[in-house]
Amino acid sequence: MGSKNKLKRFKENETFDNVFQPTREELVDAQYKLKGNWRSSVFKNDNPLVLELGCGRGEYSVELAKKFPKKNFIGIDIKGARFWRGAKTAIEENIPNVAFIRTQIELVDVVFAENEVDEIWITFPDPQIKYKRTKHRMTNSQFLKRYKTILKPEGFVNLKTDSEFMHGYTLGLLQGEGHEILYANHNVYKQEGSPEEVTSIQTYYESQYLEQNKPITYIRFKIK
Repeated sequence: MGSKNKLKRFKENETFDNVFQPTREELVDAQYKLKGNWRSSVFKNDNPLVLELGCGRGEYSVELAKKFPKKNFIGIDIKGARFWRGAKTAIEENIPNVAFIRTQIELVDVVFAENEVDEIWITFPDPQIKYKRTKHRMTNSQFLKRYKTILKPEGFVNLKTDSEFMHGYTLGLLQGEGHEILYANHNVYKQEGSPEEVTSIQTYYESQYLEQNKPITYIRFKIK
């Protein structure tokens, strides 16, 4: 993507009512004004709140919002030029129950209040295979602690990935730390019984992985 195109998208994001771009100072040095108030201030309802972490283009957030109009969805990514597409689509198609935040996933527990979130989706994260990159894996112990803080007691996390390494690493970690695995599948498109929202929504890259016959894996779990 050219730098001119990126700048254009950044500018357009600033005009979108469904995009929020707090500064790091707003989040770290002060109580963020929307923390604990996402339902009332942004969505104007009391419906369940669902996050997609590392949402990329925002395709999954938008499609989930279409499929579940009685839930509120927020896609989070540090790259605003990417989720510009999802935000613009939501505006063009008048999808009121989806929004986007430009911030780091590491700050998720200062963006949302304790027990504010009902469900989390992590779709096709970078597996960060090298050992020295363990701290950046989105299902490592530190991230799970952050997610537990913002999730309701009955809340859960969905991990959908093409990385067998990420799938295996996460399963091992969950079992080792005593978390509750609600569902696990090594190939959601080959095995029967996969949740419908897992197989009926595909990202751009996911469709490419499927063309290459790469298995798509899925885990749903509760953090204890």
